[in-house]
Amino acid sequence: MQLNYEKIMKEGLTVLSSGTTGKPKEIYRSPKQLISSFQYSLAGQKINKDSRVLTVTKLTHAGGSLLQTLPAMHIGALVNIVAFNPYKFLDQIKDYTHTFLPPAHMKTITKTKSWDTCDLSGLRIVGGSDRVSWDLIEAYVSKGAIVQPNWGMSEVGPFCINAEYGSKSKIDRHKKHQWILGDNFSVEWEIVDGQLFVSGEQCVYNGWFATGDLVFEDNGVLYYRGRK
Repeated sequence: MQLNYEKIMKEGLTVLSSGTTGKPKEIYRSPKQLISSFQYSLAGQKINKDSRVLTVTKLTHAGGSLLQTLPAMHIGALVNIVAFNPYKFLDQIKDYTHTFLPPAHMKTITKTKSWDTCDLSGLRIVGGSDRVSWDLIEAYVSKGAIVQPNWGMSEVGPFCINAEYGSKSKIDRHKKHQWILGDNFSVEWEIVDGQLFVSGEQCVYNGWFATGDLVFEDNGVLYYRGRK
């Protein structure tokens, strides 16, 4: 599948939810909502017209299409869309500045024979679609990458709550609990009876949206407990 940018910006885009809020469903994102989410994704990931994005995830989901691919297209940055192959990835990524990897992909890559000698300096990796463990964050940072574990939802936006790691010292400051959501926010948020509620112009719904995620705050950082 490829993305027809001009058509999407005229008609909008329907993406598939992951199913974390119930049965997987189609979520329509209007052109106005897309533009709104683009600004947060571009600024938060430092994507500019000179950036080079490698997309290896499904375009039918928000992580594949909305997180980096369409925002980069929007400003004329280079985007290449390929099927994920862990054995080719470390060679392919040498020519790029940004990519999105679910933790399962991240882990598989560390098992390849090229991992021990790879240098990921200058690469920004956004992790999501599932919880990103501290060992994966540390592994990629040790190779020179900037790693951003990211929380987003098809209904809310692809880039909502995240943290950014490029050094071991910051990892150690945050590594008090098992699963991190982040300390950078592009949505309004509040915790009610342990559940995360969010609102913002990226969201397809008006008002506060109950995410179903149980979270807690520690010194300005949100951490994940589980699903309601």
